[in-house]
Amino acid sequence: MVDIHSHIVFGVDDGAKTLEDSVAMLELAAESGTTDIVATPHSDLRFRFDLPLIRQRIAEMQERVGDRIRIHQGCDFHLHFDNIRSCLVDRAPYTINGHRYLMVEFSERSIPGNIGDVFQDMLQQEITPVVTHPERNGLLMGDPGRLVEWVRMGCLMQVTGQSFTGRFGKSAEANCRELMKHRLVHFVASDAHDTEWRPPDLREPRKHVAAEYGEEMAERLFVTNPRMTLTGEYLECEDPEDARAKKAWYKFW
Repeated sequence: MVDIHSHIVFGVDDGAKTLEDSVAMLELAAESGTTDIVATPHSDLRFRFDLPLIRQRIAEMQERVGDRIRIHQGCDFHLHFDNIRSCLVDRAPYTINGHRYLMVEFSERSIPGNIGDVFQDMLQQEITPVVTHPERNGLLMGDPGRLVEWVRMGCLMQVTGQSFTGRFGKSAEANCRELMKHRLVHFVASDAHDTEWRPPDLREPRKHVAAEYGEEMAERLFVTNPRMTLTGEYLECEDPEDARAKKAWYKFW
């Protein structure tokens, strides 16, 4: 499996605290069947995104774990003015392996009114926004038609594996089912922060997806699609179901 969202870099955000924490997380990921993992430290107003330091620590982590698992560089990108401007000037520090895919996290308090324009600017510069864990964001789930619009523009969606298994509550679990039903899930990742509460272990989520939606879908969401982000290969997804035409879906939210 390929895990494109994790906070395994020690001492840079609210994830791993020490090198030993990072190594323990990486060993767990490898034991769980993950061959490649993307380190996505927060880039927001709380945590400074220090690229040289992050790269140095990824190198330290890779040296410790050897070839048991491959570590790739990305970030958990927050949509504030300076971040957006910097990314549009040079996407390489923020996107996965410096290619096209950008992991984008929304605040749970507000969504910028001009976000459609921002996404359009990014897409025109061959930056593909990947919205992280929409199932856990009440504002995003309050208007699923907006997610459809973004996907039709060219954006993609990443769901947290543990949301499928109820770790983030019944609401997030139900949201996963609705997003899957409407073809609005393109990746499943761990969003790992530690080895206990939010571990980099995708085994149970993959079993769940395979049982509910078939092995072909599980392979696509846990392996095929996420592997394409590592090389920047363009991912063409299915057209999502039009939420605006589905009154029952709006009622659900």
